Amino acid sequence: MDGTRDNSLNSLRSVGSQCSISENDDYDFSKLLDKPRPLKIERKRSFDERSLSELSIGLGRGLELETCSPGGRSAFDTPASSIRNSFEPHPMVAEAWDALRRSLVFFRGQPVGTIAANDHQSEEVLNYDQVFVRDFVPSALAFLMNGEPEIVKNFLLKTLHLQGWEKRIDRFKLGEGAMPASFKVLHDPIRKTDTLIADFGESAIGRVAPVDSGFWWIILLRAYTKSTGDLTLAETPECQKGMRLILALCLSEGFDTFPTLLCADGCSMIDRRMGIYGYPIEIQALFFMALRCALALLKHDTEGKEFVERIVKRLHALSYHMRSYFWLDFQQLNDIYRYKTEEYSHTAVNKFNVIPDSIPDWVFDFMPTRGGYFIGNVSPARMDFRWFVLGNCVAILSSLATPEQSMAIMDLIEARWEELVGEMPLKICYPAIESHEWRIVTGCDPKNTRWSYHNGGSWPVLLWLLTAACIKTGRPQIARRLIDLAESRLAKDGWPEYYDGKLGRYIGKQARKHQTWSIAGYLVAKMMLEDPSHLGMISLEEDKQMKPVLKRSNSWNC
Repeated sequence: MDGTRDNSLNSLRSVGSQCSISENDDYDFSKLLDKPRPLKIERKRSFDERSLSELSIGLGRGLELETCSPGGRSAFDTPASSIRNSFEPHPMVAEAWDALRRSLVFFRGQPVGTIAANDHQSEEVLNYDQVFVRDFVPSALAFLMNGEPEIVKNFLLKTLHLQGWEKRIDRFKLGEGAMPASFKVLHDPIRKTDTLIADFGESAIGRVAPVDSGFWWIILLRAYTKSTGDLTLAETPECQKGMRLILALCLSEGFDTFPTLLCADGCSMIDRRMGIYGYPIEIQALFFMALRCALALLKHDTEGKEFVERIVKRLHALSYHMRSYFWLDFQQLNDIYRYKTEEYSHTAVNKFNVIPDSIPDWVFDFMPTRGGYFIGNVSPARMDFRWFVLGNCVAILSSLATPEQSMAIMDLIEARWEELVGEMPLKICYPAIESHEWRIVTGCDPKNTRWSYHNGGSWPVLLWLLTAACIKTGRPQIARRLIDLAESRLAKDGWPEYYDGKLGRYIGKQARKHQTWSIAGYLVAKMMLEDPSHLGMISLEEDKQMKPVLKRSNSWNC
């Protein structure tokens, strides 16, 4: 590992201060259809400078921010971001880095990822000793922010290699572009060989293939390129082909009448039955973000140009659809409450024939007069009004949410702090499904009982996503409160996977300890708050040329 870190330092020093690529974050999609716009190295501010005055910690630099700040490591193995600032790091930081490094997985001497959990007290290992694509993302961001890109590069290449494998579940073959949910390295000490074993859903609980893995892979490839300024990896034929295969899967035309992506239950972070089949907000937001990242990374050659054209068209349709039909605020809720049903033709206001009596009672009390959010799902005759934090945060970071919608989401979080944050950030969804509905929706899943695990549990890993959203919307003081809550007990509790209860007060009844993404999520949140320029790795600016969405009160009447 020492040699690897030294090499990564040398490569980073050669990059210098111009450490970000221009992925045309602020662009008109339609212009890309006319002529290629090559990627180039440039400096760009990553968020509104006005938010700097609200930070409770001082930055040791001027106001000129870069989209990323890779830095060297000290001889004492202390995170570089802490060294650059004039304050003592929290004791949890060093403990978190030690725990993160202990979770590293090696393949033929090279680090290729981090295991899901390093819990030696648990009798059942299950698949927590594997490298999950979605789980590794916060670990990867932590290493990138700390000036160690080699492990991220190795991970991207190894998962790309696994994508090329033939994928079969029973007698059925998966799409060529599917990325694995996870992989494991088997060491043979006798033969001194390492072997990779991938899981594409054939071993997962519920046998559901991950839709989000491919999206996270593209997003991480863009983060790596942003952080290092190294265009060569993304421009290799292998990476270009990998992106095209993923896009071919999700951009294929079929019977669906919506630009959103139709998905099975359990195909994302919530990987068990929780009633998120159809068009879950998490997948749609990741889909949108991955399309924008791919648009920046794809070459405008013969094969790439075709996908660029398809992406541009899909982005326009997807952004309009999501901003119009998935958005809920006080005015929109009142409109739905007064819907007429059984309408026909293009003049219908209630396009999906939603029955007003199906609106759950809790949402009327939950919705503040100021604030709003993207609801969990919209499908014919059914709206899932639950709040899902991951989808809403990604909507902000990808600029799927308009600036006004982004601010409304943050207003909602502040107004409903006790329900969504509580004593340990952060609720994966709200509210929990209970009683008879729980039996039907989850299939009586004993792990997803009310206010536990995916069913209203609190997940510390989500801290990094909300912190990033706070910084982008100019509200770092909210992130500071979140991190203070995490630092009050997260390390003392042994870095658990999730917490139970309405307020997130209790360590999850079946939560693994030393959960890697709980550790990495804290580190990423901490480093982003200390150095907000890191936000550029994972944030995309709004396309100001995109046709603005109609007013929310009229969006269903178009």
